[in-house]
Amino acid sequence: MNTDLKGTVVLITGAAGGIGAAIARGFAAEGASLVLNYRRNRAGAAALQHELKGVESLAIRADLTSEREVERLFTRAVQRFGAVDTLVANAGAWESRDTPLHEMTLRQWRQTLDGVLTTTYLSLREFFRVVAKQKRGNAVLISSTAAIFGEAGHADYAAAKAAVAHGLTRSLKNELAHLAPHTRHYCGGRINCICPGWTVVPRTAAKLRHAASVRKVTATMALPQLARPEDIAHAAVFLASDALARHITGQTLVIAGGMEGRLLWQPNEVDPSLA
Repeated sequence: MNTDLKGTVVLITGAAGGIGAAIARGFAAEGASLVLNYRRNRAGAAALQHELKGVESLAIRADLTSEREVERLFTRAVQRFGAVDTLVANAGAWESRDTPLHEMTLRQWRQTLDGVLTTTYLSLREFFRVVAKQKRGNAVLISSTAAIFGEAGHADYAAAKAAVAHGLTRSLKNELAHLAPHTRHYCGGRINCICPGWTVVPRTAAKLRHAASVRKVTATMALPQLARPEDIAHAAVFLASDALARHITGQTLVIAGGMEGRLLWQPNEVDPSLA
């Protein structure tokens, strides 16, 4: 199938990470020009650019919690390519250690909301300003199964990702449709969200080296295997394609092997007499 993405401009936040880099490769395979945002991993962004030298790309460092830096990111993208057709809001920073809510500091709570939600808000706000001028564009937001099922020890992260998957996606489909209305030859502005489950990336590698951890995170999956970054990339390319996903907007796609929730108790932790 033809995605019609050749020649489009795709801006990917957090492009130097495992999922972000896979998404960049997916769009590059379709012939899109890429704006690769990173915050700290300059070497990773440079290596990705070198790998994808068959397409035009621009790597830009930006702290997405800063209004000024987000504005500069989009200004440079438009100056270089003339437009931004698709935003993939993938960046997100949070505390990886388990922290129960009653032990969580206000500082951690605010840092996580900034790192996950504020970064998405500022990226979307600037992208929508571009869309308002060019009258076309679509967005793919990357959330998490924490938004769907919660995540004990990470209530801050789950709350922020739920805001992305539900509050932003469902509200902004209506705003975007007005900024980029459909015409006889254009489907209209669209926004959708992807919620990956456990995915094999460097950030999760340490935990997923242990068989017990793998058994626990796959226990409620119909397809008991871990996602690969390419699984998320394929979905992002599909949702960004006006040719393939022209009538899909405001939707949240869970990529987690049919997960039905979290495994809360091991069999030896349940007393049948108390059930």
